Amino acid sequence: MSKYTPHTGQDIDVMLREIGLNTVSELFQDIPDELKVKGDLKLNIPDGLSEMETLRLFKDIASKNKVYCSIFRGAGAYNHYIPSSVNNITSRAEFLTTYTPYQAEISQGVLQSIFDFQTMMCELTGLDVSNACVYDGATAAAEACKMTLDKKKDHIYVSSAINPQVLQVIRTYLHPLDIEVRMVPVIDGKTDLEYLSYALNENTACFYMEQLNFYGLIENAKDFGAVCQDRKIKFILGFNPIAAALLPSASECKADIAVGEGQPLGLPLSFGGPYLGIMTCTSALMRKLPGRIVGETVDTHGKRAFVLTLQAREQHIKREKSTSSICSNEALCAMRAAVYLSTVGTRGLEQVAQQCLNRAHYLADQLCTIKGIRMRFHGEFFHEFVTVSDVSASRILEICDEHQILAGYPVGENEILWCATEMNSKADIDYLVKCIKDALK
Repeated sequence: MSKYTPHTGQDIDVMLREIGLNTVSELFQDIPDELKVKGDLKLNIPDGLSEMETLRLFKDIASKNKVYCSIFRGAGAYNHYIPSSVNNITSRAEFLTTYTPYQAEISQGVLQSIFDFQTMMCELTGLDVSNACVYDGATAAAEACKMTLDKKKDHIYVSSAINPQVLQVIRTYLHPLDIEVRMVPVIDGKTDLEYLSYALNENTACFYMEQLNFYGLIENAKDFGAVCQDRKIKFILGFNPIAAALLPSASECKADIAVGEGQPLGLPLSFGGPYLGIMTCTSALMRKLPGRIVGETVDTHGKRAFVLTLQAREQHIKREKSTSSICSNEALCAMRAAVYLSTVGTRGLEQVAQQCLNRAHYLADQLCTIKGIRMRFHGEFFHEFVTVSDVSASRILEICDEHQILAGYPVGENEILWCATEMNSKADIDYLVKCIKDALK
């Protein structure tokens, strides 16, 4: 038995007697017999390694990773600069162990950090209430769609210009509920407002769109919000937290719920996670908001204090009647986002957004100087855009890969979704364009 097992044989005997059992085998009697390891049969687990051997093994595995000098890919996960203070502060032991505070009122520090995060998300979106976050942006979008359902609604509308992975998660969530996901078509890269105006009816639960959309274009979200408000249909807006520093807020767009991926706020790319789902809503929908919400109050001495509030909608209380089965939170990821926003400040976030905007437009202009490459759409964009070329997208990606550059995301045989952030210098962009030009001559 491992020396790290916390229970002695005597401890185990006492616990078994307390629940009316004699042996550990009786504890697992409900597990089918064919699934149990019997006799001398051994599990296929290799012998343990020494610390030195383990480190060598990990280094060998890590050496197989390809590290790119420059990244020009977004499509939902973005390469932003993370100030050193974010890593240093959140790596402290008392922060690194941050998790769901099950004995909430004892965990005042954790509750305050979550409360600060919620406050910042409300400031970003202009809406009334934020939860203590969910798993990622796609989960947030799906949970938001569920918030709008009732017995009279049998379908929702979703823009065809949203991230395809987000759409997959929405479909997965709503399929068991027999809720139809209807798509609003796209014209020249943007959602068709006229189609939506005609299609909405009394059985529609909500309309979900993203600002920025998957092609990087800036949608006129205010017009869509006005249409939904006029038809009394819930409007869900997916937003980019960096672009939110320059674009109209979710509140200004008349959104009932705003959701987004919090990864750009101080979280590394990390092979796809863990990420951070942002959810805010109006006070009218507060009791339908999934996950935990931290509230501010005063203690018996009149001092500022924090509590977990509005848990009555959770599955550990409502069981099968709960509106969501989210049973954890992303407290450490939320803390990183809060520390990032506190570090850069309001003005700093605006500067980051402005640099993304400027560098993406410079990238687009330079790429279009290459013979055979042109813009796919001509609407306004923030830090992503699509090009179409006379050569295949795979050929351009291959050229970039040869020069240690991660090119944009292929969205068609000849189309690439490019992204530029504050991490892409003018020299990086010029080098990218030169490599492609030289290879295509």
